[in-house]
Amino acid sequence: MENPLTPYLPVAVVLLLAGVMAVVIPLLAGALGPRAMSQVKSEAFEGGNAPMGSARQRFAVKFYVVALLFIVFDVEAVFLYPWAVNFKALGWFGYITMAVFASTLAAALAYVWKKGALDWES
Repeated sequence: MENPLTPYLPVAVVLLLAGVMAVVIPLLAGALGPRAMSQVKSEAFEGGNAPMGSARQRFAVKFYVVALLFIVFDVEAVFLYPWAVNFKALGWFGYITMAVFASTLAAALAYVWKKGALDWES
């Protein structure tokens, strides 16, 4: 009689190999990699800007607000695509459900716009 876990043996081997590599590669890189700092290594890579000022400086909250809004509307697009693909199969129930979803997001956008979160001049 064959062991029921036999089909999972390749998965176990891959997981074991991945775990070993996750430990060995950083150890080898730390042991064999160069450690000496130089002026060239300290410069910005390729077309990067030269660092100026403190890395701990404060950023305006509007950058974070725009990032959060982007995520919200990106998630909306993720939900809209499968709905559009299955539009006919979902019927009126799917249409009304998506209309409620889209109107909630439109109301949220109107609220954020009214509060001035999208106004970059202020």
